Amino acid sequence: MAIATPAPRVLADYAARTALAQIALVLGGATFVGVAAQIAIPLPFTPVPLTLQTFAVLLVGAALGSLRGALSMVVYLAVGMVGFPWFSEGTSGFSKASFGYILGFILAAFIVGRLAERGASTTAIRSAGLMVIGNLAIYAVGVTWLKFAIDESWATALSLGVVPFLIGDALKIALAAGLLPLSWKGLEKLKLRDS
Repeated sequence: MAIATPAPRVLADYAARTALAQIALVLGGATFVGVAAQIAIPLPFTPVPLTLQTFAVLLVGAALGSLRGALSMVVYLAVGMVGFPWFSEGTSGFSKASFGYILGFILAAFIVGRLAERGASTTAIRSAGLMVIGNLAIYAVGVTWLKFAIDESWATALSLGVVPFLIGDALKIALAAGLLPLSWKGLEKLKLRDS
């Protein structure tokens, strides 16, 4: 009797056939976020820089799935905590007021990955929805850390940690929401996935 393998649920399932491939995907996801973190624009009115990290985190979660995505973010966090300078603006450690966003990446990657595993990354509309939910998870943890790090009110934390990023995050969500369905269609054209 043959054992049936489960159908791929996220994009990475097509590449993750061995343990080595699984490890490579997790490390690749962490590296992608680390590289995206270096594309940073410091904003003079907030301790939180504008980066491409959230874009990378949401894509990693959706492409890798909940466990691999969250594990990628744990690797990203751990490597930065031991001193490798790949947090935003080439920093490491946990002393920055924006460190909470990095903690939020783990939660967001898991949530986005779980939703993607249930088919939410195959259309632009559903992808946009899962990206918004992931972004809200990042904001929830990041703003909470920011509020206590700068010892200010919730209103101040929101005005420093969310409001300046809404337009940029909307653009990143739109881009990511467009890339995911295109990737699925690419797999169909390569005859790796049934339409």
